[in-house]
This record gives sequence, structure tokens and C-alpha cells, in this order.
Amino acid sequence: MNTAPETATIQRSGLSVSEFIQKYANHPTYIPPTGPVLNAKNWQTEAALRMFLNNLTDEVAEDPSRLVVYGGIGQAARTVADAQKIIEVLLTLEEDESLLVQSGKPVGKVRTHSEAPRVLIANSNLVPHWATWEHFNELRARGLMMYGQMTAGSWIYIGTQGILQGTYETFAACGRIHFNGDLRHKLLVTGGLGGMGGAQPLAATIAGTTFLGVDVDPERIKKRLETRYIDKMTYDYEEAKRWALEAKEKGEAISIGLVGDIGDVLERLIQDNITPEILTDQTSAHDPINGYVPNGLTLEEAKALRESDPQEYKARSLKSMARHVGFMLELQKRGSRTFDYGNNLREFAQQGGEPNAFNIPGFVPEYMRPLFCEGKGPFRWAALSGDPEDIRVTDEALKELFPENTHMINWLNEAEEKVAFQGLPCRICWLGMGEREKAGLMFNQLVRDGKVKAPIVIGRDHLDCGSVASPYRETEGMLDCSDAVSDWPLLNLMSNTAGGATWVSFHHGGGVGIGYSQHAGMVILADGTERADRCLSRVLHNDPAMGIFRHADAGYESAQDNAEKFGLKL
Repeated sequence: MNTAPETATIQRSGLSVSEFIQKYANHPTYIPPTGPVLNAKNWQTEAALRMFLNNLTDEVAEDPSRLVVYGGIGQAARTVADAQKIIEVLLTLEEDESLLVQSGKPVGKVRTHSEAPRVLIANSNLVPHWATWEHFNELRARGLMMYGQMTAGSWIYIGTQGILQGTYETFAACGRIHFNGDLRHKLLVTGGLGGMGGAQPLAATIAGTTFLGVDVDPERIKKRLETRYIDKMTYDYEEAKRWALEAKEKGEAISIGLVGDIGDVLERLIQDNITPEILTDQTSAHDPINGYVPNGLTLEEAKALRESDPQEYKARSLKSMARHVGFMLELQKRGSRTFDYGNNLREFAQQGGEPNAFNIPGFVPEYMRPLFCEGKGPFRWAALSGDPEDIRVTDEALKELFPENTHMINWLNEAEEKVAFQGLPCRICWLGMGEREKAGLMFNQLVRDGKVKAPIVIGRDHLDCGSVASPYRETEGMLDCSDAVSDWPLLNLMSNTAGGATWVSFHHGGGVGIGYSQHAGMVILADGTERADRCLSRVLHNDPAMGIFRHADAGYESAQDNAEKFGLKL
């Protein structure tokens, strides 16, 4: 074994805090440092620093000037001053200290130890009685809180690729269950092409189907064109319809982005007697004020109304969502395989007057729960070197490590060919119990052996097997009716903190909105050290184990079998 970096010479940039901020975080421009040179005092805090800045770079964030990463108001930090203070503390934090971040604001340091998390983050959490959008918005308006979404406020967003494989897995499962695994000559229609929904077109074409996605904001579609997530764009419904039907007839897996209102487009499809085989939605319906755009308003009109009369805006959003879901229900009756993709559209549509909104099933109980029972979920990593070659090295190493996992290998091959990096080069693939620990230790060995040029950060989305309580998404329809029990994400947070994740987070509301979810995040560093081996082994065992514990406890036989298989049975 080569000498571990504890004893190796460490290169340091020598930049002062002010010089660093001027170079890498001169608002509104944010750029993560790259390469093997340290700016902070150790690689643990350097990793957090780089991923924080990566969340805010132009290539990744929806609106860096407002610190918004995705999802309307999902921020990495509460204010510009808070962002710069976070950077300052991360540059000077010692290995026996941990930074506390409260809803995007750094509030203190605590004494810890070298294998403890360097950053402890809590975002948007409210006592249940007060956990409403109204109360949250009051606090946000007073500068007391921000919305952290899922990976925005936990500094592990990696651009649209982050949700890409989960979306692909969902579409592929839909194909297996309903269409004998063949999505050729099928049409998938959806709304929303923003930070999350923007993964849908590429996920659909990788799954083999024709895709038509609708978004009211042309800039979102343009961004997907630039990153090669979508193939074509038009403002013309008739042109989009012609492209889609021709591609479906030929069995071509192409993706089309149409600028428009999704409700209007679904209405026209019904009028034209066009029934897509698959129908879903990823508009920002989780936030009826700052996310969803009501029918009949231009973007400029929506912005003006949002500022002048937010309550009227919300009422119009809810009414529009009811109309939107009404059209989805009609297409469902006509034969579309229709499912909710976890943005709380059904709940707000019901509030807006559509009583049958929940006749549309959620995607997790419909397609994903069997994977969760295996401890499977989104395993993502970033090359802190900034060199895409490091991702190629990790891809090849994973293929060698798991030669029997042909599904993963096929995914990696597709991703290598079709996924454009945003910000730091990153990759995601779904791995289960046992696999994540092996992969993490292998990455650490690659760093130790100098096969990659700098350390690697490993994290995940919060669409995961054991880190979320979200009754309208990840925990919808649990076998034992424990959908709303949020002890599980808290236990996930505590086990990953005790195990030595590099930074951890606990959020409220991400994905579906205030009052509807709680979830825990973790990120861990592979820097080639023996310390990292210990932490990786613990955390990447504990994290997927929580998914098996959670589903075994709920009575899923496959999870109980997996608990026994992996020695987790209590």
C-alpha cells in the first residue's frame, strides 16, 4: 500500500480568505476550485467548500444571484453575507471543529474530533403545528429561514444528472411492468423541465421512448439543449405534435421541449384525440407561490402578481393545478399510464377543487419500492480535481468491481456517452447494500494510488431507501401505514453522524413542500487516508442498512430477506 496522505506533502494555495473570495466567490460569480491544491486546512473542509461553490456556479444553479440552486427557492445559503461567512469558516475550520448551519446561516462551531462531520446542517425545520407555507414564508420574509430543497441546502447538487438515473429507473420500471420492457413506439408526456424535471427528456430517451416535455419558461428548455439533455425545442404546439407523432411512428427515442402551459397542452392533446402511453409531471408544484405558474399568466405577469398579491397567486395556482390534474385524469381514463412524480401536485390539485386527484398513483409504490427493499438508491460522486478523466477512471473501476451488475454497466455506458457535466465532473448510479461500501473503499484506493488526481466526494440524493419520510412520495402507501413516521430519517441522520460522514443535513419540505416531508442527507469524502477508510466503511454500510431496517420493520418480506442476507436481522 502506498503512503497515505496523512504523511504526504500537502500543497496549499496560500490565498488569504479575502483573496479566495475575490477569486472564487465574488458574487454573483461562484467557481469551485479544482486540482490537488488545498485552500482550506484539510481535505474534509475543502470538499465541503468546493461542493458548496459548485452548487452556486452558473453551470449548475438556476439563479446564482439569489443563491437559488433549483426548485424555485431552493437555496445553498440564506444570504450573500451568509454564503461568504460559510466560505470564510470553511477555509479556517480545524479538524476537531464542526460548523453549524441553520437554514443557510452559519451560527457557530462546536468541538468535535477528526472523524466527526465537519459541517452539521439543518434546513427549513419547523415544529409540526407551525409547519405551513404561510408560517415559513413569514419567517423567510423576515430573513429567519430559507428553503433548502434536498440537495441545494446540503451542498451535493450535481446538476440535472443528479436525478437522472432515478428518473430513468422509474421510466424503465414502467416499461417493464406495462410494456414488456419495450418503450419503442411509445409517447411519454410531462410538464416541468427545470432543475429536477430537466432530467426527464434524457432519462426517457435512454429508456427508449419518444418524449414531449412542456415548460412555460423557455430558458429552462434552452438550458437542457445546451447540456444535451433534450434534442429539440419549439414554441409551436402543432410542430411539437408533428415531431412527436412522427418519432413515435418510427420508434425513435427523441426528446422534444415545447414552450407552453402544461394544462393547455394536455387539453389540446385530448381535443386532438392523442393519448400518450405514459403521463407524469415534474413542474414545481411543491410550491404554489414560488414554483408553479398559474394558467393564463405570462412569466412577467406571474412575477408581478406573486409580488403584489401572493394569496391571489396561490389561489390561482391551486385552481390551475386542479385543471391540470383533471386533464391527467381524463387521459388516464383513456389509457395513459399516469403517475405522480412526487412534487405534491395531487395534494394541491385537491385543494384547488379536483376531488379525484389521488386516483393518480405515486411513482414510489408503483415502481421504486422493490429497489428500496434491497437498500438501493442514488449513489453519486464528484471529482474534486475538476478533470473529467477522473470520472472515466471511476466508471471503469466500478465496471470491474461489479462485473455481474449488467444493469449498472449499461447505465454507465449510456451516461459516459450522453451526459454532459455541469460544474465539477460528477456521476451517479444506483447501488445497494454491500455495493456502496465496496465502491467507496475502492474510490479511496484510487485516490491513495494516485489513479485520480484529487479526492472524490460521495453523496446521494434524498430520493433514497431509508432517509426520507414523505407520505406523498418516498413513503407513500407503506405496508404498515407508517407513511408519516419521521423517526426513520432522524435515525438515518444520527447513524451517519455517528459513523463519521463528512457533512450531514436534515431538511423539511424538500421536493413536496413545507409540511409534507422530512429527510436526511449525508456526504462523505474519499481522500486516500486510513481515516477515510474507517469512515467510508461505517457510513456506506449504515446508510443503505437504514433502508432495509425501515422496510423490514414495515413488513416487506423482501426487505426482511435482505436483512437476513446482510446480517442485519434483529
